[in-house]
Amino acid sequence: MNSAILVFPGINRERDMARALTLITGHAPAMVWHAETELPPGTDLVVLPGGFSYGDYLRCGAIAARAPVMDAVHRFAEGGGLVLGVCNGFQILCEAGLLPGVLMRNAGLKFICRDVHLRVERSDTPFTRGYNAGQVIRVPVAHGEGNFVADDDTVRRLEGEGRVLYRYCSATGEVADDHNINGAAASIAGIVNARGNVLGMMPHPENHVEAVMGPTDGRGLFAGLVDHLGRAA
Repeated sequence: MNSAILVFPGINRERDMARALTLITGHAPAMVWHAETELPPGTDLVVLPGGFSYGDYLRCGAIAARAPVMDAVHRFAEGGGLVLGVCNGFQILCEAGLLPGVLMRNAGLKFICRDVHLRVERSDTPFTRGYNAGQVIRVPVAHGEGNFVADDDTVRRLEGEGRVLYRYCSATGEVADDHNINGAAASIAGIVNARGNVLGMMPHPENHVEAVMGPTDGRGLFAGLVDHLGRAA
């Protein structure tokens, strides 16, 4: 699997993501600077990592969404290429119009940095193939603006079309306000576009792939992508 990680000024999770991809795929990803206008030939997966692109000025992800490289990302996604945005990457994808909604300040108005539980809603997508539907996984979050907001019609459409892939929950899989860490609509932690090839999620699966760090629940996302692309080859 040939992956490319986009690097914007202020991004700080690109090396975490690169390590996870290298460990699981066996191939080091290409690092693509924001001013580039093309993706490396043969790219299978584009990743927009977490951090604070452009210092989170204006709105989180708003400036990065208009960087030169994003035109190439749009073309790649329109052609069916897989795109993964994590944390700030999710914010960028929403600001770029590749995903609906917007990420607002956490409901408690505080930065949240801790492990959370997520319920995997489907197992038949490239981004969830490594899990079972209904499985509860544990991964970290680190964000101040992770509150997914969209109008009621958009949320109903996301739910009706099965586009919510990850949802905040308890350790036993219960979805309730008590476990919705940032106030996100419908406890949404991750969604895909209508075609199913672009995923945005706030939690950081790349930080839970090695036993030395504790849980390894994040491995399933990347292993599933490898399996999906292997089957498509």
